[in-house]
Amino acid sequence: MDILYLMIVCSVSLAVIFLIIFIIGAKNGQFEDDESPAVRMLFDSEIQKEEKEKQHQQQDDGNLKEENIDKL
Repeated sequence: MDILYLMIVCSVSLAVIFLIIFIIGAKNGQFEDDESPAVRMLFDSEIQKEEKEKQHQQQDDGNLKEENIDKL
């Protein structure tokens, strides 16, 4: 019978520990946005295209600056 009391105390203690961890996570914003990460992977190619366009624009701007310096 003593082991039964020990098991009850252990299981309740473990449940309280998990509850405390959950409350701390909820207060820190761990569970605020569950949907965006799943949808974000669908838009990955658009982000890469935008980054490539920005790189090309920066390279073009750099080439124009070099041409203007050569003309001076």
